[in-house]
Amino acid sequence: MSVSPTDPTSAPDTGERPLRILIGADTFAPDINGAARFAERLAAGLVQRGHDVHVSAPNQAYRRSKPHIEIIEGERMTLHRLPSVRWAPHDWLRFVWPWRSKHWARTVLDRVNPDVVHIQSHIVIGRGLARIARQRGIPVIATNHVMAENILEHTTMPDAVNRFITKHAWADAKRTFDMTRAVTTPTRRAADFLESTVAVQNVIPVSCGIDRSQYTPVIAPREKNRIVFVGRLTAEKQIDVILQAMTKLDPALDTTFDIVGGGDQRKQLENLANQLGLGDRVTFHGRTSDDELRMLLSRASLFVIASIAELQSIATMEAMASALPIVAADAVALPHLVHHGENGYLFEPGDADALAARLTDVLTAEPTEYARMQQASLDGVAIHDINRTLDTFEALYRDAPLPE
Repeated sequence: MSVSPTDPTSAPDTGERPLRILIGADTFAPDINGAARFAERLAAGLVQRGHDVHVSAPNQAYRRSKPHIEIIEGERMTLHRLPSVRWAPHDWLRFVWPWRSKHWARTVLDRVNPDVVHIQSHIVIGRGLARIARQRGIPVIATNHVMAENILEHTTMPDAVNRFITKHAWADAKRTFDMTRAVTTPTRRAADFLESTVAVQNVIPVSCGIDRSQYTPVIAPREKNRIVFVGRLTAEKQIDVILQAMTKLDPALDTTFDIVGGGDQRKQLENLANQLGLGDRVTFHGRTSDDELRMLLSRASLFVIASIAELQSIATMEAMASALPIVAADAVALPHLVHHGENGYLFEPGDADALAARLTDVLTAEPTEYARMQQASLDGVAIHDINRTLDTFEALYRDAPLPE
């Protein structure tokens, strides 16, 4: 028998019965990354709309926990935590043994008997759920958050082996996606990438979405020049490029750099900052509370991101909702959020000189120009409201026409 944290009779009267939804995620709270945060916000938003939400995700130890209620984003939902092991080259990543994925899929599906399954990756948990759900006639929706760069840096294997693994991993991804009712990914560019890489047709771009009311935009000049980055400290984020660019800024700008987030690159980046003479200008905050994060965003002058592997970037959307101009690498989906000369600037990935020039453009902008970029960020993030995202997924779950 399933554990139900919500009473369907208390759901808003929308004319549709509440659904029982099973979300399968290879990364979920307490993990801190874009895919986990999206799954958490999606699950919480669905609970708020009266649905009975269950999540299948790795446990924080190699043991299975009984289905239990957890509070995620302030909402009660049922978690089915599966035995997992930590991937040694990574500082927090855990995974379920792949050869056990179908077994656990059967176990969870037996307990939940959902109306629909929504997998957040095709790798392990999602792979097993897709196959068993299809056998049972349960519709599956798949969302892809994966880029090869997000994974290969942690394999510690030769490039030739990585290429072989990547080829077969994408082939297996196609087999999984072919079992679904619909495949989504956060942006049109990410959808184009998936269609060209995996040969999956009709991928639907659905923004990860954010609740803009949770952020505090302050449209006004800043008293100090503060740059901020939020995200995992991993190689594909190219934070070293930002540090190199910091050394090229005019000292008269007296610019500081706040780095928010943890990751396997932190120690190396701290050493690099000291080697570059930036020790007194760069602050590594590690993982912060939501309140601390919002404070750092609200006081910053601009948000910078040099990543080469973003399928959307929730952190960039949070910065936009905080009315920050953005300086971003012209890579993958970041140009979907950052429009050059409007709400900030793009630069050639890896080019520290170009990045320094674009940072200078923002930091030296006249007050009216700076305010214009701030407002452009606010205007640009409006279409990423979480309610639009929830409307779209509810329609996919019900096999109904998608909202415009």
